Amino acid sequence: MKRVAVMTSGGDAPGMNAAVRAVVRAGLDKNVEVYGIRQAYQGLLAGDMALLTSREVSGILQRGGTVLQTARNEEFKTPQGQRKGQRRLNENAIEGVIVIGGDGSLRGAQKLHELGVPVVGIPASIDNDIWGTDTSIGVDTALNTILDAVDRLRDTATSHNRAFVVEVMGRDCGYLAVMAGILGGAEIVVTPENGVTMNEIASSLEDAYIRGKTHAIAVLAEGAPYQGPELARFLEQKHIGFEIRLTILGHTQRGGSPTAFDRLLATRMGVYAVELLLSGESGVMVARVGREQVPMPLKDCTSRTRQITPEYFDLARILSR
Repeated sequence: MKRVAVMTSGGDAPGMNAAVRAVVRAGLDKNVEVYGIRQAYQGLLAGDMALLTSREVSGILQRGGTVLQTARNEEFKTPQGQRKGQRRLNENAIEGVIVIGGDGSLRGAQKLHELGVPVVGIPASIDNDIWGTDTSIGVDTALNTILDAVDRLRDTATSHNRAFVVEVMGRDCGYLAVMAGILGGAEIVVTPENGVTMNEIASSLEDAYIRGKTHAIAVLAEGAPYQGPELARFLEQKHIGFEIRLTILGHTQRGGSPTAFDRLLATRMGVYAVELLLSGESGVMVARVGREQVPMPLKDCTSRTRQITPEYFDLARILSR
C-alpha cells in the first residue's frame, strides 16, 4: 500500500488534529503517501483531497477542531453515493482509508469496507457512546471543559445563594453529565438513561437548601426528557429556596486545546490505525481496552451503543449528599 487517505467526520472533537498528525507521520515513516479528504464524506464525493506532508501537519497537535473540517452528507447514505465515493478513491489511486469520527462516521466506514475498500476507523466523539472502546478521542477534554465551568458556576452560586441548572451535551448518552455530576459535586444528575423527573430534581435541590447549603448544582444532559429552559421555569415556580439560574454550555464543550490524555490517545490510535491498514486489516476500529489498543470489528461497534456503567449512577447519588 503506497497511498492512503484520512478524513475527520461527524461532530468535531478535541484531539482529531493530533490523530491526523499521527496518521500522516506514521505513513511517512512507512514510505506511504497520506492524502487528507476535506469535509468528510461530502469532500470524498467531490474528490476534494490533497497530499499531506509533515509540514502540513506541523503545529496542529495542540489545536482543537479539525484542520480537515467536517460536514454532514445525505448522499453518501445511499448505495449510489457509496459507489460514487469508491469511484473517487479509485480515481485518486487511494488504496486505503482511515476514518476519524463518531458512530455515523464509522457506519460510513463500514459501508466502504463492504464495497471492498480497506478501511480502519478511529473513535472520536465527546459523548463516549461508541461501543467497543473504553474511551474516545475528545471525551477527556470535553469533560474537563465542563468541570471548569461547573467550578466557576459554584463560586457565583455560593456568593448569591443560587441553584444552577447546567445543561451539557449528550443527546443519546449521558456519560458527560454523570461524570460531571460525580467530579463536579452536583446535587443531582439527569440523563436520557436514568429517568429523573422534574419533581425529583426540585425535591433534591430543596433538600439541599433546607440542610443549609449555600448553593446547588443540577447537571442535565441535552437528551433528557426535558430541556434546560423548561426545567429552570419549573423550578422557579416550585419556590425551592434557591434562586434558579440556567447555563447551557453548548458547543463550548467541543472546542479548545486537547488535554495531554487526548493528545496521547489520539496519537497512539493514529499510529496504530496505519499499522493495521498496512498489515492488511480492514473493517475494524481502533479501540482502547484497559491500557491496550486492539482492533474491533466495525460491524459490531456500529450495531450497538456503549452504555454507562451502572455504578456511576450510584456514585452520583451517594456523593450528592
